[in-house]
Amino acid sequence: MSIRIHQPARRRVWARLALALTAAAAVTLTGLPDLDQAEAAKAPNVKPVRCDEKFLKNKFPSTPANSGPPDSLPYDAWPNDENYTYDNPAKAYDGVLPPTDAQRAAAGKNYRKWQRKYNRTKNPADKVMEIYARYNNQYNSPKGYQDFKRYLDVRYIGNHGNPPRGEAFEARMVKKYNMIGPDWWCQDPIEYTDPETGEKRTRVVDAHNRRTERKVEMKSNGKIENDQLKADRQIAKERPKSTFRYLTGAKTEDSTKNKIKQFDDDLKRDRGTNRTQAGVNERRSNAIERTQRPNVYTNYDKRFNPDPLKGGRGPIIDQALRSGKTVEEARRLQAMYNQNNRGGYFGRGPGGIDFSTLEINYVGTPVKGKGLDYSMRADYVKAPDENPGYGGDAKLQLASDAFFTWLALTPDKFWVNLNPIRPDVIMDKEFAKTDAGRVLLEADLTLKHDYADAMNPDKYERGERFWRAAPRTPEGMPCLPIIRQWITPKPAKIREQDGGIYILDAPLKVNMEVPTGPDVPPNACKLTEAQTKQAETLILTTIQPELERRVNDDKSYADLRRVYSSRVAAEYIRRQDAVSSTDFRKIINSNDVKRWPLRAENKDWDKKTVYDKYVDSFKNGDYKFERVYDGKVWILSMGGVDFSKAPKKNITRTQFNTQHRGLDKTTKTSVRAEVTYQDSETAYLGGSTADQPTSPEDPKPTPTPTGSDGPKPTGTPSTPAPDPSTPGGDKATPSAKAPDGDLADTGNSTPVGVIAAVAAALAVAGGALAWWMRRRRAAGS
Repeated sequence: MSIRIHQPARRRVWARLALALTAAAAVTLTGLPDLDQAEAAKAPNVKPVRCDEKFLKNKFPSTPANSGPPDSLPYDAWPNDENYTYDNPAKAYDGVLPPTDAQRAAAGKNYRKWQRKYNRTKNPADKVMEIYARYNNQYNSPKGYQDFKRYLDVRYIGNHGNPPRGEAFEARMVKKYNMIGPDWWCQDPIEYTDPETGEKRTRVVDAHNRRTERKVEMKSNGKIENDQLKADRQIAKERPKSTFRYLTGAKTEDSTKNKIKQFDDDLKRDRGTNRTQAGVNERRSNAIERTQRPNVYTNYDKRFNPDPLKGGRGPIIDQALRSGKTVEEARRLQAMYNQNNRGGYFGRGPGGIDFSTLEINYVGTPVKGKGLDYSMRADYVKAPDENPGYGGDAKLQLASDAFFTWLALTPDKFWVNLNPIRPDVIMDKEFAKTDAGRVLLEADLTLKHDYADAMNPDKYERGERFWRAAPRTPEGMPCLPIIRQWITPKPAKIREQDGGIYILDAPLKVNMEVPTGPDVPPNACKLTEAQTKQAETLILTTIQPELERRVNDDKSYADLRRVYSSRVAAEYIRRQDAVSSTDFRKIINSNDVKRWPLRAENKDWDKKTVYDKYVDSFKNGDYKFERVYDGKVWILSMGGVDFSKAPKKNITRTQFNTQHRGLDKTTKTSVRAEVTYQDSETAYLGGSTADQPTSPEDPKPTPTPTGSDGPKPTGTPSTPAPDPSTPGGDKATPSAKAPDGDLADTGNSTPVGVIAAVAAALAVAGGALAWWMRRRRAAGS
C-alpha cells in the first residue's frame, strides 16, 4: 500500500485478502464507512504485521537468501501472465444518476442510517440513498465535490477500490519476490524528523526488511508520490544503512524514474559506493476488478452493442468516460484523480492515454445471444500531469459508430468525391448523415491541402528541390499537370485465431496519377507527353512518400485511421454473419443509420461546406511563393479517399507467435483490465457486450428507499431475439472457412484467399493542382 507521512490518527479498515495462484482482495461496502471523506486520504495508525502472515496466512521460520526484489532487473520483459484480481462492490453503482433536490432532501446526511438499512434489506435502492447521503455530507466541505458524477467515481468508487487493488498488488509482489520470514514486515511505521519543521513524522513502508534495512514501496499504477520520496531521503540520512526499492505494476512514468535515479545517484555519492541504493523494478501487472453483484444501477454502455436496449462494460468504457473533453478540463481532472489515487485504482489517471491514437485492434467471433468481446489500442501519454490525453468518449464513440456504419450501409454507398466541376456528386446522402462519411470527405480535403503544402519551397528543402526539377513551358514557366490523389489501404496484417481477428497493422497508401476523361478540370499550362510523364515521376518520388507518411502518422488523419480499423473489424463481422446468423444480422445492409448519426459539434455538419472549401482552394490557392527561374521572376499560387480495395494478409500462426509473442494473452486480458504489451508505450483496453442484462433506454432508474410509497426499480425487460431473416432483403450466402485462419469467402465470385478485399467501392475524383502566375523581368535583365 502507499507510504504516507503520518497525520492525526483515523481508523482504517482493511479487507482480508486470500492469496491463491493470483491475488484476490475482497471488501464489502459496509466495511469502509468513512472512505468517501477527504480526510480518508490521510495516513492512519497502522499495526505492522509480518508480510507472510498478512498475505500468505503462514509464518515461515526463516527468510530466504533470495528474498526481496533484485537490484539488476529494472524491467521484466514478459509480464503478460501477471494478472491479479480484486473486488470492488462499489463499482456496481457506477450508473447512479445525480440526485434531484427532493432525493437529496430525503437522503439527508446520515449515511449510516441508510447503510444499516441496506444491510437489512440488501435493496440496491437503499444503497443509492446511502450514496446520496454521503454526497450531501461532503458537499459543503472545503474539498467537497459538487459534481455528482465525479464524486461518485472519485470519492465513492475510487476510495472503495484503492485499498483492495493496492493490497492485491502487494500480495502478488510479496509472493513473487519471497518477502517472507521473520525479517519482512508489511505496513511498518518508520519514524523520522521533518527537516523543515523539526516535527516527528511517520513513514509507513509497504514492506520492510528489518534486518537488512531494505525498504520496498509497491505501486500498482507506476507513480511514486513526491512526499514519499521526500520522506525517503530524510530516512536515508537518519538511517544510513537503508536502501530503497520501488515496485511498479504499470508503465513507470519518466518523471518517477528520473527522481529515483537522482535519489540513487545522491546516495551513491554520499555513501561512496557503486551499488544500487534506490531503484525501480517495473513489474507490469494486470489489475482485474470484479464488480460482484451488478444491478439496475450498474452502467452498461451501448457502444459496440447491436441491441439498442443492451450494453457492455470494460476498462475502455471507464477510461473514455473519465477523460476530459478538452485539454484544460483533462488537466483539471488529472489533478483531481491524482489526489485520490494512492492505491493506484485509477492507473495513470484519466489523462494517461493519448486517445487521439485510439483504434480497434481485436474483435471476437460474434455468437448469437452471446455478445461481443473487443479490444482497443492507444499510446500512453509521456507526461499526463502536464499534457494529459483527452477526448476519449468522443473517439470511442467514433470507432463504434463507424463500425456500425460499415455494417449498416450497402457497399455502393461508400464513396466521396471532391471535383471542382461536379458539385452534384459529393457523397451518398445516407453516408453524409454519419461521422464515418464526414471523416472520409474531410480527409480527402486534407490530403489535397497537404499535396500543395508538401511542395512548398518556403517551408521545406524538399519543395525547393521539387520546383527546380519541375518541367517548364517554352517561356520558362514551371508547370505541373492536373494530379489526382486518393487514399487506399495497403495490405493489412491480421491474424484470425482463438475465435476472433487480431488487426496487427492497417497501413494506408496515397495514390497519384494524371487523370483522363470528361471530368478533368482544365489546366493552366500545357505540357508535352514526355513532360507530363516527367512531372508524374517527380511527384511520385518526391511528394507521394511524404503524403503517405502524413496519412499514416499525423494526427490530422487519426480519425481516418480510426474509422478504417473499424472497417476491418466490421468486415470480419459481415463474414461471420454470412456463415451463421448473429445479433448483427438485422443491421447488416439495412441502410438504416439513425442510431449512428453525426454527433456533438458535428451534428449540423454539411458536405457542401467541405466542397466549398475545396473549390476555394482550387481557385484561389493555399499559398503563394516567388522564385527566379532562368532569370525570370515567377509568383506561383498553390492551392480522395478510396477504400474499395483493402487487401489483408493473414499471417501464419508461427509468424504471429514469433513476431507478436504474448499478444493474444494481452488482448484477451484487455477485455477486463487495462494492459500494456511488453515494454511498449501502448495500452490495450477493451470491453465486452457478453452476458449483460437487457436494460431500458435509461438503465438507471430513480431509487426509492425500501418502505416508501414511491415506485420501486423495475425489473429488466426482455428483448426479442434478432430476426433471423436476412437484412436489407438480401439472402445471406454461407461460405467456407479458408485454411490457416484466412477470412472466409463472402459468397461473391471473387476468391478471398490470403489477400481479402475488405471495404466497399468508393469512387473519388482526385484533387487538382492549380496556379496563377504573373511574369516580370528580374532586376537588371
